[in-house]
Amino acid sequence: MTQTGQLYYYSIMRDRNDTNGEVEQLKSQVAALEELLEVYQKSAMEKTDKLEQVILQLQQAQAQLIHAEKMSSLGQMVAGVAHEINNPVNFIYGNIEHVNNYVQDLLNLIKIYQQEYPNTTPAIDDEIEEIDLEFLTEDLPKTLSSMKIGADRIRKIVLSLRNFSRLDEADIKAVTIEEGIDSTLLILNYRIKQGIEVIKRYDDLPLVECYPAQLNQVFMNILSNAIDALQDDNSQVKKQIIIYTELVDRNLVKVRIQDNGPGILPQAKDKLFEPFFTTKPVGQGTGLGLSICYQIIERHNGKIEVTSEPGQGTEFIICLPVKQ
Repeated sequence: MTQTGQLYYYSIMRDRNDTNGEVEQLKSQVAALEELLEVYQKSAMEKTDKLEQVILQLQQAQAQLIHAEKMSSLGQMVAGVAHEINNPVNFIYGNIEHVNNYVQDLLNLIKIYQQEYPNTTPAIDDEIEEIDLEFLTEDLPKTLSSMKIGADRIRKIVLSLRNFSRLDEADIKAVTIEEGIDSTLLILNYRIKQGIEVIKRYDDLPLVECYPAQLNQVFMNILSNAIDALQDDNSQVKKQIIIYTELVDRNLVKVRIQDNGPGILPQAKDKLFEPFFTTKPVGQGTGLGLSICYQIIERHNGKIEVTSEPGQGTEFIICLPVKQ
């Protein structure tokens, strides 16, 4: 090979080596960029997840604020109404017993008059016939008795309203779970009477430490939903709500609220406790009730679950510790 040929050959080899070096350098840069891109993608996904968590927390906080404001206004209104009703009802209830005694005394006096003076005047006979004295003597005590029963029922309703609102019990307090359920049922009685049978199967439970007003709100939401489902279900002839309470162990109670309504579709059941999700028509539900129930039970270190199949009814299961 001539000297010129050798120089040309070395020049080609040098250029090829330079090209190979550039290619390797480019490959290294591409690999570094791919690693950097992967890091950015991972960081973006993490930020997206965090953003979704923040949005969910904001929704929950908004739901809690709406609930707190609503319950505060409702509690104040209920407590005010209960207080205003309580005074006159106590006056009526307390005086009915005295009125009943006075009436009995007067009726006894009339009976003695009839025995001592059997011969009456025509004017007295006309008045006795006019007022139907015999019927009046029998019916007046019954009327007073029914008035007393009615006044007593109003007192119980007022007591239930006070127990339900419990504005004076902002701290944890040991209460009877069944009392809260019964108070809620009494408030909802006007809706339950529309063809729904309520069966209560209570166990012998100890006092449970809780926030009473919040727990009553859980019962109110679940029972209201059960009543809505049953009233909208025209296929069920015998509509029932069954409430079970059970002491699972020394420090755990279970409350089960079961209805025989239309049930819940699987795709809806998975979203029941999400804020603003509702199965009700537009304008009839806020989607906050069950989400708030979930948060309240979580605050009590408990659990709430739902089991339901279409056409087989729905059951909510609440587990609460006896001691917080």
